[in-house]
Amino acid sequence: MRISSEASDLDLVLIHRFLSEDAYWSKGVSRELINKALSNSLCFGGFVGTDQVAFGRVVTDFATFGYLKDIFVLPAFRGRGYGKQLVAAMLERLEREGVGTLMLATQDAHGLYRAFGFEPVEGSSKLMRRARL
Repeated sequence: MRISSEASDLDLVLIHRFLSEDAYWSKGVSRELINKALSNSLCFGGFVGTDQVAFGRVVTDFATFGYLKDIFVLPAFRGRGYGKQLVAAMLERLEREGVGTLMLATQDAHGLYRAFGFEPVEGSSKLMRRARL
């Protein structure tokens, strides 16, 4: 899988469709809201050939903090390690930027993120945190 953080590579129609129709965390989200969120985030697309099959974004100050958000792999491409590749690329970029504290929320992918050093936030079943100072 090829991973790109170039905005011009992203398939905005695919991203909006998945987030508004399939993602449990954002059903019904408007195209306008997604466009605004993406334009104010560091975005990553995962591609097999020319087709985008994965996406994730980070809301960050590029210095101290980042929040991983909207990470997905299309159902037909799951189970091939693409999610791990995408998260690894996202974290590698954030580490190069020197971002030390990362957070995310997940309902069902705790194991994936634990493998990258994220720990559950006490008192929450969804929030996870990774701090590298």
